[in-house]
Amino acid sequence: MSYRLERDESVLKGLERVARHETESASAKLAGREGISRDKAIHEARKSIKKVRALLRLMKDELRGVDPVENVRLRDIARRLSHYRDAFVMVETFDDLKKRFRAETSGKLRTARAVLIKRRNEAGKDEDRGIVVDHAAAALARVSARVADWRLKDDGYAALAPGMERTFRAGRAALENVRENPTADNFHDLRKRVKDHWYHIRLLEGLWTDVMQAHEKSLKDLETWLGDDHNLAVLRERIVAEPSVYGTKEEIDLMIDLIDRYQTELRDKSVYLAARIYAEKPREFCARMNQLWNAWKHEGDARKHAPSDMEESSTVA
Repeated sequence: MSYRLERDESVLKGLERVARHETESASAKLAGREGISRDKAIHEARKSIKKVRALLRLMKDELRGVDPVENVRLRDIARRLSHYRDAFVMVETFDDLKKRFRAETSGKLRTARAVLIKRRNEAGKDEDRGIVVDHAAAALARVSARVADWRLKDDGYAALAPGMERTFRAGRAALENVRENPTADNFHDLRKRVKDHWYHIRLLEGLWTDVMQAHEKSLKDLETWLGDDHNLAVLRERIVAEPSVYGTKEEIDLMIDLIDRYQTELRDKSVYLAARIYAEKPREFCARMNQLWNAWKHEGDARKHAPSDMEESSTVA
């Protein structure tokens, strides 16, 4: 089932279902039970881990004692897998950069790409990778089994409201940090807060109006731009750390210039869009979500108690 709460289930049951699905699916992929490549399995598993961690952050006030423990466990699993995923992402990021600046890079930067591909291939053949992946699959299976022990203090929107407001407020604070100090780390932190909010909105897909659907689309676009910016920052860091490995001085200067130009574009439009997303006050946003939640639940109750077509026909007869 999809990453969203259903109208006819309690919040606890919905969260349990979503968390179990994501962890079980990630474990199965890493264990090779879904017929996809190991590289794709690592990518998909890391996405599932991020979804569950966002869910835990949302329920931090409700799942006392569970959130910090499971969050750290999931974080550690993701970190062990990230080394292998990053090697593949760097090639994709480099190729996207060359494509974007095709006229300026035509026939150039062959050394840099060869180095990135070599390191990607080495990561794919790493003897430890199989052990790391197998351990991650087993660890995720254990997380999934513990989901049944989750307990919430409240139900309905009351269980969600504190986390919704807190994460929305954290996104606004991260945006302010970026404005005051636009470092790579601060942009990456903004991306994490945006991703949390995006996943939370996706959990509440049943509530969406046209306005909320547009809100979700903006969050998706913003997360993509900030993700591209982070990948460029990592690529830049690697090139600067070993300039002689990636080519001549002229080639290094060209790559750094292109990365900086592309990052400037991504960051400018990200700040503009984030300002629109976080323009609303946290309490006002959460109050609006509460209204949508109540309308959604009331609509479900009305449908449940409405007479069926057969009952209407019998009444008329």
